[in-house]
Amino acid sequence: MMKIAVIGSTNMDLVSYTNTIPAAGETREATGFHTACGGKGANQAVAAGKLGANVMMVTVIGDDLFGEKSMDNFMENHIDTEYVWTATGVASGVATILVDSTSQNRILIHKGANACLTPEVIDEAADALRECGLIVLQLEIPLETVYAAIDFGVANGIPVLLNPAPATKELSMEKACLCDFFVPNETELAILTGMPTGTEDEIKKAAMSLVNRGLKNVIVTMGSKGSMWVSKNDFLVVPAQTVDAVDTTGAGDSFIGCFVENYSRTRSIPEAMKEASQYASFSVTRKGTQDSYLTRDEFDKLKK
Repeated sequence: MMKIAVIGSTNMDLVSYTNTIPAAGETREATGFHTACGGKGANQAVAAGKLGANVMMVTVIGDDLFGEKSMDNFMENHIDTEYVWTATGVASGVATILVDSTSQNRILIHKGANACLTPEVIDEAADALRECGLIVLQLEIPLETVYAAIDFGVANGIPVLLNPAPATKELSMEKACLCDFFVPNETELAILTGMPTGTEDEIKKAAMSLVNRGLKNVIVTMGSKGSMWVSKNDFLVVPAQTVDAVDTTGAGDSFIGCFVENYSRTRSIPEAMKEASQYASFSVTRKGTQDSYLTRDEFDKLKK
């Protein structure tokens, strides 16, 4: 099994549950609250780690209680923390999350220490990164660091998966086209292409527009509709498993974590998508983000 490097964000999630998201100027009583380790990078690393992948995390945490909890969490989930740095005098990243009674969410992110994950960090971790078979990236860290990691992967023959989340039109598509995998959800796909993504046909057309611009493999996560793979020579839709959703927070990250774990073993995109779609479906049946991710034993008992 190849080693996976996740270069990305670490946050503490502050999650409030409510029957209805408050309107502007409105105050409502929450029906529940909890804190949990999060951040797109950390989520994807932990999902892969829980499934048994060999994962190293490259990230920056704050020198506060949230940072300490994040470090403990990485170690509990068997993540290599050699390149988890602590930024002195800087708060950890925080995500404030509201989840309504339909399981939909609204998220507000403060980057905190994630803004300290500069391109120099890639240079410092270079020897360890060269031992990896896959680099996984998101957009909750500075774009120049994302570009440096992509360039590093290309220079060293290491495949790169980019999850363009949160989506920004500032993302260089020239850099994105250097990646082997580009994994947006349908909302991010719409933002990046300027095209509608309300139906599967529209999603296919939008994804193909990116392939025509030079992207190798576009894999779109579509929530309850499953996932779609579009490349120059391939098209595949993998349906999601039907479940009773409780909380959709972090479902896309669980998909990516499971996808890279499976792909690191099988090198099969269809097989990795099938397993990842099931894994993400199970994640929304539990509250929380990383707390909702199944271990390998739990997943093997449930999957079809």
